[in-house]
Amino acid sequence: MKIAVLASGSGSNLQVLIDQLHRDENSGIEIAVVIGDRKKAYALTRARNAGVPTYSVDAKDFPNREAFDAEISRLIEVHDTEVIVLAGYMKLFQPPFVRKYRNRIINIHPSLLPAFPGAHAVPDTLKYGVKITGVTVHFVDEGIDTGPIIAQVPVRVLDDDDEESLHARIQVEEHRLYPQVIKWFAEGKLKVSGRKVIVKESA
Repeated sequence: MKIAVLASGSGSNLQVLIDQLHRDENSGIEIAVVIGDRKKAYALTRARNAGVPTYSVDAKDFPNREAFDAEISRLIEVHDTEVIVLAGYMKLFQPPFVRKYRNRIINIHPSLLPAFPGAHAVPDTLKYGVKITGVTVHFVDEGIDTGPIIAQVPVRVLDDDDEESLHARIQVEEHRLYPQVIKWFAEGKLKVSGRKVIVKESA
């Protein structure tokens, strides 16, 4: 199965996908393309180091978000990918793009959704004072972190946590969960029924 990875930042989750899936001949999963929305995103360097084709697509170079999404879609189609994986990608897609790839866009988020959606999940978690947070992998819909939830893992919030320490422990779980979910998708184990995602024991 070929996947497209979209990234905006350093690409730590991308690196895990490269190491655990792309470089594993037995996984049956190939990262066919990595697309970034910032030319200097280190995620693109990680992809190039792994021999993966990369593109930088800046929204400022397009007249509107629909044209920007259309270019992303074109690149995805050129590389014949079956699923789009977001790895720290911070742009929101327009509804037509989401509808085109319904249940084929997967995102990872550093909280137990629906709690603390958006770009500031870790500081919001600490500010609110919850005792348990975690990691959520979900399909993308037209909202902000509102799509059907595929899998979640809890992470305890310690009394002396700051953003750096909490985020580091969350990332440990992200790096375990994300490759597993993508394997489930590749193996045909994910069934979506309304808002519920069922992980089948066998395809």
